Amino acid sequence: MLLIFSLLLVTRLVYAAPGTPINTALVGPVLAVDTVEQDRIALFDMGSGTRRELSFGSRWHHVWDFSPDGCRILFTLSDGIGYAKLYTARLDGSDLREMVRYNQLPAEQWGVWDAQWSPDPNDGRIAFTFSSTENGETEHLIGWVSPQGGEPAFYSVSGDEHTPRWSPDGQWLTYVSYEERPPGADPFSTAEPTTTTGGAAVIPLREADLWVVSADGETKYRLTNFPTGSVSMPRWSPDGFLIGFVFSPSPNNDQFWIIGTTPDSIPTQLSYVWALALDLTWLPDSSAMLATARDLQEIPENRLWRIPLVGNADVDATQHLTDPALSYADYGRFSPGGEWLALRSAYELVAINAITGETTFLDSFGNSPPIWSPSGFTGESECVAPL
Repeated sequence: MLLIFSLLLVTRLVYAAPGTPINTALVGPVLAVDTVEQDRIALFDMGSGTRRELSFGSRWHHVWDFSPDGCRILFTLSDGIGYAKLYTARLDGSDLREMVRYNQLPAEQWGVWDAQWSPDPNDGRIAFTFSSTENGETEHLIGWVSPQGGEPAFYSVSGDEHTPRWSPDGQWLTYVSYEERPPGADPFSTAEPTTTTGGAAVIPLREADLWVVSADGETKYRLTNFPTGSVSMPRWSPDGFLIGFVFSPSPNNDQFWIIGTTPDSIPTQLSYVWALALDLTWLPDSSAMLATARDLQEIPENRLWRIPLVGNADVDATQHLTDPALSYADYGRFSPGGEWLALRSAYELVAINAITGETTFLDSFGNSPPIWSPSGFTGESECVAPL
């Protein structure tokens, strides 16, 4: 079990601004984050204690992932709230490549979000949510492209799918798929389909369940089938045997659950009392989940909670961090080997060394989780130059 200490030591990082010649190769592990201004991507090298910033113009930047070897970053660029386009680049910002081509619609009518690079080094396909608007109708599909980019292929066809997440071996992908149902007398019941009730139009409820598809697209199955309520935040356990998720019987009434990854698995409920879940991930050894939640165990502030896989988290969950200097902690992410825990504390990026207890305050950053380089990253000096 990992131990987190309370010793607070500030590490000063060497700063390399956009456009500055980059002379120091990244050693790793590397932490990638968006800035508050969304105008660049910051790379923090925990091995060398250096910081590098990459800027790709005036568009909004959002970093999603690293390639399986850690030599490239995966990110989107967008003009404000317009549809984003997907790119990769080397760690020094060179060899910028747009990854998705789609000629069926004008560029302003489609975009890519929530991109995930498969951890399988022999495949390396990139999955994402592909969104498009045509004739006033918007749909969201789970698509993918090869590491070389190109026209997208699609895993889903119903038109309201989101949050693709690869299994640790890259052989499977889970995502949430939304369906509509007519509301019943309360959040836990439904009603016979009808267009009006007492002369008023009925607004259908939009609720999601989990699906799983193989990387080759040959096998697909529904993993959860709740009659009411909605599933979100699917997260594979590092050992690949379980998927953790949040189930909401009604809006903002969030519970923690787990389920096996094989067809016909039965989900297990881990919490019961009303709480607001903000984020979910796993401990590196798959022994528990790490959640950011408000109002869990009657604590109103968002805290990092360790959710055990047995028992009742309403009573049995424990705070992963108790240091008062790390207030309003969220977006906890472990490095692949578990040596580091990165998190946001009151909008400031913090990295904690699980071995020494050293806590490094890095910088302020935006509203997305930090991203760690993968275990396959052996240093920037080992990255092969592009052809």
